[in-house]
Amino acid sequence: MKKNILLFALISIIALPFCSTSKKAAGNKGKEVPKVSYVTDVSPILQDRCAPCHFPGGKRRFLDTYAAASGNIDEILYRVQLPVDSSGFMPFRSKKAPLSDSLIQVIKLWKAQNMPN
Repeated sequence: MKKNILLFALISIIALPFCSTSKKAAGNKGKEVPKVSYVTDVSPILQDRCAPCHFPGGKRRFLDTYAAASGNIDEILYRVQLPVDSSGFMPFRSKKAPLSDSLIQVIKLWKAQNMPN
């Protein structure tokens, strides 16, 4: 339970800069974009939302390593952005809640920054 609370707090802190209205975002032009890394930002999202199905012990393609996540980044982004009622949408609706726009933005930013470890 404590681990889940800590993970939620970490993800919230990381995602907070990405939560903004259009007006607020327009006012932030010229500010430095936060650096995103696999270890501190992306891996916790995958562990929280893709386990146990895509981690050892699960029945799907594993996403538990940097190589797996970076090698499947386009597929990950495609699936988490599908309409919730689509057959390929992830995470599977009966297993985990959909990723918020801010969490998806973290993954997109990681890809845009050439997926630093």
